[in-house]
Amino acid sequence: MVRIQDTLDTATLDSGSASAATGQGETTGQAAFDQHLHEMPLEQEQQGGAGPSDAVVPGEVEDRLDTVNQKPEMKLVVISNRVAPFDPNKPQTGGLAAGLEPVVERSGAVWIGSSEARGDGIERPLPLVPTGAGHVARLDLPAADHPGYYRGYSNSTLWPALHSLPERMSVSEDDFGSYRRINDFIARAAFDVRDRDAFWVHDYHLLPLGADLHRLGIERPTGFFLHTPWPTPDMIEHVPNHHELMKSMLEYDLLGFQTNRDLNNFLACLRTDFGLESKDGVVTTERGQTRLQKFPIGIDPKQFAEYLAAELAPAEQEKISSLLQNVEGAKFAIGVDRLDYTKGIDKRVEAFSQILAAEPGSISLLQIAPSSRADVDEYQKYKEDVENAINHVNAEHGTDEWRPIQYTNDSFSQAALARLYRAAHVGVVTPLRDGMNLVAKEYVAAQDPKDPGVLVLSKFAGAAEDFNADEALLVDPNHPEEIADAILRATNMPLEERVKRWRSMMDKIESYTIHDWSADYLGELDKGSITVPADQFHILGLGWTNEAHMPLYQNYAAALTAYNEIDPADAALKEAAYGAVKSAFDALAAPLKHTQDRLWDLPAATASRDGHRGQELRGREN
Repeated sequence: MVRIQDTLDTATLDSGSASAATGQGETTGQAAFDQHLHEMPLEQEQQGGAGPSDAVVPGEVEDRLDTVNQKPEMKLVVISNRVAPFDPNKPQTGGLAAGLEPVVERSGAVWIGSSEARGDGIERPLPLVPTGAGHVARLDLPAADHPGYYRGYSNSTLWPALHSLPERMSVSEDDFGSYRRINDFIARAAFDVRDRDAFWVHDYHLLPLGADLHRLGIERPTGFFLHTPWPTPDMIEHVPNHHELMKSMLEYDLLGFQTNRDLNNFLACLRTDFGLESKDGVVTTERGQTRLQKFPIGIDPKQFAEYLAAELAPAEQEKISSLLQNVEGAKFAIGVDRLDYTKGIDKRVEAFSQILAAEPGSISLLQIAPSSRADVDEYQKYKEDVENAINHVNAEHGTDEWRPIQYTNDSFSQAALARLYRAAHVGVVTPLRDGMNLVAKEYVAAQDPKDPGVLVLSKFAGAAEDFNADEALLVDPNHPEEIADAILRATNMPLEERVKRWRSMMDKIESYTIHDWSADYLGELDKGSITVPADQFHILGLGWTNEAHMPLYQNYAAALTAYNEIDPADAALKEAAYGAVKSAFDALAAPLKHTQDRLWDLPAATASRDGHRGQELRGREN
């Protein structure tokens, strides 16, 4: 692989070479266009097919477009910090794992993530293990840097900042170095699969990974999806090295966010830090173009229906039966969250205390909260605070026979959770902030259509952008009294209203599933792959020639076809058609001036039209 700008002085191009100087922009492209048009080989003129590109006969452009748009299925590399267990009987480790598992199983992707073990940092072949149609590679991340990368910069600095909780942040000068070295280690491991079609990187642990991949020479389309929120400019300023992080994120070809709010916050940060503006969702830098879009993650409602019918393991069935027995005979609400301070569990417990003070014995809460990041001090303290609050409520409002809050740190399979969701009269999803929160969608999907429960949802969860106030009961999670009022309203809501709200939410869940989410993202990412070979388009063949950067190619192709169909003897008509082709070329070339420095394969030297040995730049990106 050779960078284009390094070959310009040595390669003898058979046509269009004068246009290729990196950064010369529109003027150079026009000059090359004119030079190529008026200096075409005599045999082309005699054929009557001369034009700004290779000789084109009527219909040839259309044939070429048909050929280049017939793409094989994308061979994808997925990279994240964690990898799903790929076992329906084991609990999911979070929304990211739940979202990506079906993508890998169905698509044949390679999924790279961390293992539970720690390593010595020595590079080894990628440990690929077949999983469904795909493969999984679990890396032993370097022990020396893992604490600073994971417990430090990722989860003590970035996580609270991204959730707009600066008071929860702790900062160490050494953590960012560990964070960068772990990203570099993962990028070097991914080099083993550098020839696959595209790279899809996930979440805040790996913000700079795209830049590391490019630094190693991997120039396939790279996309990034953020599962957490993105904060406002004044909040991101609390993060050490945030400027460097955002700059590295612009190395990705596509940045995906859960909500419009997160996308707009990121654009505001780009304006504040770099003075950059987007145009039609595209930010242009010296590196090239980065597209920014919203992709709200969904679930698979059909699979969730199958969970309801699935048989549970005996031990898990016993746990589920015990929990349901404890709330039997009374209305109950359910909360399912990692034991994380962003989830607002403490505020939820306070809300239940207010409900029980106003209406004793009216409702109970089943709170499932698997422990999370127990080695992080903030999480240890939060766990203690939540448990103390629950004990206080149970002591004040419970009896010897009844505890108003049933609390467990156990994890459950999706099939077990589906049963609990269906039994609960109210689903309480009240994070302080959340990227999406799939529990909200899972609760809705698990309901009995004839007698559904009611969703109480934080207005700061990403799901609140999908579900409006006519569907879920939206609350400010920082105000327990709002949560309490919504839960009481839910428990007294008439059946007709419950069904109407549920049906509207379920329609949305069914209309945009996890499979739609991944297909939309990958379809957009695939626009960064070559669709018009550069050897068929010499002048612009020295830059990206793809759907994303060449949306006007069809206009140029049509003008070129019309030009070639005119009899050369009709000079006036030919000249007018030439003007149309040149105008279409100018419009096409203008947005490419920042995207001229990409990697391409240079084939072996071949004989040029004038008999000399030269090279052609071919249009297969590497």
